[in-house]
Amino acid sequence: KTGLDAFAKELNVLGVELVASGGTADFLKAQGLPVKTVETFAGIAEQLDGRVKTLHPKIHAGILARRDNPAHVQSVGAGGLIDLVVVNLYPFAQTIRQPGRSLGDVIEQIDVGGVALLRAAAKNFQHVASVCEPRQYGEVLAALRAGRGQLPEALTHQLAVAAFEVTSRYDTLIAEFLGSPRSNLLERGEQNSHVASSQA
Repeated sequence: KTGLDAFAKELNVLGVELVASGGTADFLKAQGLPVKTVETFAGIAEQLDGRVKTLHPKIHAGILARRDNPAHVQSVGAGGLIDLVVVNLYPFAQTIRQPGRSLGDVIEQIDVGGVALLRAAAKNFQHVASVCEPRQYGEVLAALRAGRGQLPEALTHQLAVAAFEVTSRYDTLIAEFLGSPRSNLLERGEQNSHVASSQA
């Protein structure tokens, strides 16, 4: 949530409607900001202990709709269009550096929905901005102010490249870790703990 409170407050001042999931929605509400939950926006509750939150056709249609295609806009509806996607991926890298974490702990820090949101926004960069790091907040806000709520395509293109770079590094790190001997050791340790608890 680094810098998210100040960023969201400025977006609210600019008239941006905020939609967020889970803990992020609670965090923004605690800052006194009006925020619509993903459940309200999509019309479906979180599932599988939060594993399924943003993986919903209404959300991805709102991101992927081409604004220059009237059929897309009509299908989604003006109120369903999502113009700015802000994602900070689960801290997989930090988790694997922490001692004593089980393979189960590590696996739960593999972000699925966040990566999907970023990739969708980056693919549709001609119409949607993908923000994947807090250091981008200031530039995005400055451009929104200068453009009176509109972002230049040069910036959304740049943001898309950054999003694909981030998701690429993220997936590479996951693949390297799961393919490493350390992952196998964690798995064996987890299995041994199950055996020990069943024998107790």
